[in-house]
Amino acid sequence: MFVGHYGVSFAVKRFDPTLPLWVLFLAVQLLDVAWAPLVLFGIEKVRIVPGITRSNPLDLYYMPFTHSLVAALLWSAGAGALYRLVAARSRAGSATLVGLAVFSHWVLDFIVHRPDLPLYDNTAKVGLGVWNLPAIAFGLEAFLLLGGVILCARAGLVRLTGSLVFGAVMLGVQAYIFFGPPPVSTRAAAVTALVAYAVFAAVIQVLERRPA
Repeated sequence: MFVGHYGVSFAVKRFDPTLPLWVLFLAVQLLDVAWAPLVLFGIEKVRIVPGITRSNPLDLYYMPFTHSLVAALLWSAGAGALYRLVAARSRAGSATLVGLAVFSHWVLDFIVHRPDLPLYDNTAKVGLGVWNLPAIAFGLEAFLLLGGVILCARAGLVRLTGSLVFGAVMLGVQAYIFFGPPPVSTRAAAVTALVAYAVFAAVIQVLERRPA
């Protein structure tokens, strides 16, 4: 899953308006933010295998440090603790929500990935494989993202028009990932992902409404 993860960001923001959306945008993608440099350094492994699923050509065959269930729980706990440390004046429970936002990544990936998510180390791999149903997978991404945008916009937390346009652009990126050509290399896939996460977090910071 890619842009659908951001739906969780908007939902958490609606629940706790004190949390900056750019923080939540990075939180829900933290496992992938960590995955990309580990791939670049050859620590985690991926290869391009067109047709391995009908929506995603990446064979994510070794990623125990970011996408195992145990690792996801550790990243989530670490992110929550870090937020508590750097945002000492935040609302009680905000750090827990940041940690849950991080963990939501693994839960949503479990729905769409083929069985390539290890429970621990690089073993006992799971995944429901919805990537093999492109229409359903894309519809799920759109539902989560746009549903979250509308939820936040109705609460006056983001600019409606700008956020809907941004959401449409994000879905365009998702459509290209699903139905366009495969990445030219695994390095290009990792670098592109990092750039996208940074740009999306920067854009949402502009679109977020500041408290009066």
